[in-house]
Parts: sequence; C-alpha cells; structure tokens
Amino acid sequence: MGGHYFDQRPDAEDRRREIKVRLAGRDLNLTTSSGTFSPDRLDKATEVLMIEAALPTSPGTYLDLGCGWGPIALSLALSAPGSTVWAVDVNERARELTALNAKRHRLELRIAAPTGVPGEVEFDEIWSNPPVRIGKDSLHLLLATWMPRLKRDGRAYLVIGKNLGSDPLQRWLTDSGWPTERIASSRGFRILRVSQVR
Repeated sequence: MGGHYFDQRPDAEDRRREIKVRLAGRDLNLTTSSGTFSPDRLDKATEVLMIEAALPTSPGTYLDLGCGWGPIALSLALSAPGSTVWAVDVNERARELTALNAKRHRLELRIAAPTGVPGEVEFDEIWSNPPVRIGKDSLHLLLATWMPRLKRDGRAYLVIGKNLGSDPLQRWLTDSGWPTERIASSRGFRILRVSQVR
C-alpha cells in the first residue's frame, strides 16, 4: 500500500530520484521521491500556475501551501530575493526534500508542518496547487485556515483543474468573504486570485 502524498508519513518506500526542472528562469537539478506529489516531473498544474500568475519580484513574506518537494517555494525564493518564504506541507518526506533542495541551491526557506507556523505570521501572498483529492470539506477547511492569514490587501494564487471543481471553489471562496476571480485558464486548469479585504 503506497498511501497518499497528503499523508503525514507516507508508507511508500523512499525511492529518490534526480530530475531537472526549470524554475524562475533557471534550470535546477532537484531530488524527489515516491510518496510525494508528482515525483517524476514538475506537474502541469504547478507549471501553469507559475506561468499564468506572475511570480513576485519584491521582497515580502510568501507561503507555498502544500509545498511537496518545493518547486513553488524555490521559485518564490529565486524570483524575490530577500523574501521570507514559508514552505508548508503535512508530508514529512516532502518537507525533508524541500529542505534538501533549498540547501543544494543555497536558498533560505522556512519549512514547517501546518502547525509549525507561528500564529502571528501573515503573508503578502499565498501560492498553492491545493490537494483537491483530500475532499471538498477538507479542502474548504484547509483554505479557511490559511486565507485569513493574508495581510491586508494580500493575495492568494491557486490552480485548480477545470474538471476538479474550480468554479464551485471560486464561488465558495467569494461567498466566504474572500473575493475571488479567475485570472487565467490554460491546459484544463484555472488560476484563481483570492483577495483579502479587511
């Protein structure tokens, strides 16, 4: 039984591999492993997200929610030097790989389990390819936990498959008090920009 990439401790054997990925205009050699999300390549959804939603270039406090082996967090650190970038994932192996990849490329990240981010930390932007396969209720709870941690006038950028509930999620976010607009649609994915209004 291989478990899921959103398990805290995946029971799949830790089979590591090296892949080459282009992030924030740079080609990087990175380590991935079984038991994490998309261990063979940069997944299409994350790739679309980082193409269609412009990565920040000014220093700030950013969150990669559900970091996996680290492509979004690494991209944020590369594109906005001097930033505080948090990489959060429930999966221990994913966090270990993100730390390994950051160290390899001399990038500083703050890597934590969801409960490891101090309550006072707020974010200029949240970036996520959220784990929709955890189910609608769990996904709503996840987003309802993190969206309030956007700074005043902060933004979140989410990528959701068109056939995996992007339109209902957009309505739910807006109805829950976080105005959400679709800013792009590409290769079967929708990019949602969520606003914090206080």
